Amino acid sequence: MNFSSDNITPICPEILAAIAAESDADALPYGADDKSRQLDEAFSTLFGIDVCVVPVATGTAANVIGLSGLVSPFGGVVCHHHAHINVTESTGVAFYGGGAKLLGMDGPSAKIEADALDAYLNKHVSNGMHSVDPECVAITQSTEFGTIYSVDEIQAIGSVCQKHDMRLFMDGARFANAAAALDCHPSEITWKAGVDVLSFGATKNGALAVDAIILFDPELRRKTEQNRKRGGHLFSKHRYLAAQLLAYLEDDLWLRNARHANAAAQALAKSLSTMGAKPAFVPQGNELFIHMTNVLAEKLRAAGIVFRPWPSLGPDAYRFVCAWNSPIEMIKALPETIDQ
Repeated sequence: MNFSSDNITPICPEILAAIAAESDADALPYGADDKSRQLDEAFSTLFGIDVCVVPVATGTAANVIGLSGLVSPFGGVVCHHHAHINVTESTGVAFYGGGAKLLGMDGPSAKIEADALDAYLNKHVSNGMHSVDPECVAITQSTEFGTIYSVDEIQAIGSVCQKHDMRLFMDGARFANAAAALDCHPSEITWKAGVDVLSFGATKNGALAVDAIILFDPELRRKTEQNRKRGGHLFSKHRYLAAQLLAYLEDDLWLRNARHANAAAQALAKSLSTMGAKPAFVPQGNELFIHMTNVLAEKLRAAGIVFRPWPSLGPDAYRFVCAWNSPIEMIKALPETIDQ
């Protein structure tokens, strides 16, 4: 069993069928096709408010292009030190933001806390053209450590952003896992809480290659679409991105896949705990971070279990990631399998 990432999985059948169906006929290019034109309505129905949807093929593109509409070339984006945009997306924000700078801050469990954010912003003293002034806050849902912001936590951060006249961006590469775990309407953890832009992940949860930039402020559309075009992320055959997203939403496939992944992670946490591993954080979504001995790690590897070391949490820390197709029954039987 391979728990190295949720990027390793195949395309789920419903989305694969939707892609294949798009090959039955010709269609207009560059997002002028019928499927692409359905996206705004489909996502507006999902979120309960009119939204603009800008599809791209990668999560990094969704984050950095989405953020580019919220910050000036001279501004800063406040994020957690462990944020994906800060650690593993190169200089994408600066590139698409024309020079915008990431401003990292600390917080427990890879979360930004509202009170700490308020204090951070209050302490900042602008030096005019000589300084980088914070213009936007970016949070990750679920976080890089598999933890999940509650509705109240996001609302509190949104209130701080409003107080300081700043925009709020959400990296939602695993948004589905967070929404499934919280069992709340997606509006409660986005626009109702003050989120201006969301990168809505699908690639990690069964799609081939598509994430959607969801704009809760329609005035951001033109700049976002221009940055997508300039950056080479406007597909000529854009209908194949749209087809994936529409299939992803149909019959709540996005939530069903996420619930399965989350359930698999809970089962894995229980199995590993039985074998002596200890969680670094309470598992909430589909990622599991644990501490375990080298002896147990080698036993798991010898049994064909694939996972990744996570040295930022210590020499005995490891990450396991479950997905929409993780075999839950095999995961439950893992302690007996290892002991044989």
